[in-house]
Amino acid sequence: MTFKVTWLGHAAFSVDMDGVKVLIDPFLTGNPLAAATADELDADYIVITHGHGDHVGDAVAIAKRTGATTLSNVEISRWLKKQGVPKAEGLNTGGGGNFDFGRVEFTIAFHSSSLPDGSYGGMPNGVILISKDGRKFYDAADTALFGDMRLIGDKGIDLAAVPICDWYTMCGDDALRAVELIRPGVVLPMHYDTFPAIETDAKAWTDKAEAKGFKVALLRPGESVEV
Repeated sequence: MTFKVTWLGHAAFSVDMDGVKVLIDPFLTGNPLAAATADELDADYIVITHGHGDHVGDAVAIAKRTGATTLSNVEISRWLKKQGVPKAEGLNTGGGGNFDFGRVEFTIAFHSSSLPDGSYGGMPNGVILISKDGRKFYDAADTALFGDMRLIGDKGIDLAAVPICDWYTMCGDDALRAVELIRPGVVLPMHYDTFPAIETDAKAWTDKAEAKGFKVALLRPGESVEV
């Protein structure tokens, strides 16, 4: 069974789950590191972790063009419907749902969330994608470090994407601590270098993570890792 995660730059991912295309936080237009344009990507589902413009990104345009189902919190799903997205499903923190590719679960994330027009974006979330054969990809999304990452790790995470940039999310040292709590098979650093405020030395961070015994997939935008 295929479970291929492609980093599109910033916090955007394209996930192939046995032929079903799932996009996460498709911020492409205005992203100087984007590995694709919004009109190049196919999607069956689009997962949105919170309302900030660098995560909602091109979700509306892609959903309208492809007919993809969007999965987000309730507040964002209502906003998406107002933008003309035909299939917008609202889940919430701690909830999840079964779909044709497997399962989606929304986790805690400690961050803020407002939509591009300034309206309330509900609670931010991390997300776990679970394949039908049980493989798990945890996208921590924009978040601070929090102790309950250990409980998420108890689920048995095969791949975890964590922000390492500081300023808007947890710093590099906190990201290392997060990896210690999550204990993934592979860790994928993300959410760095897109803007001057979040420029960081991802190779130095990777070296520290590997020195702690963790396997790191340090990708360039457009590169992939298989779970």
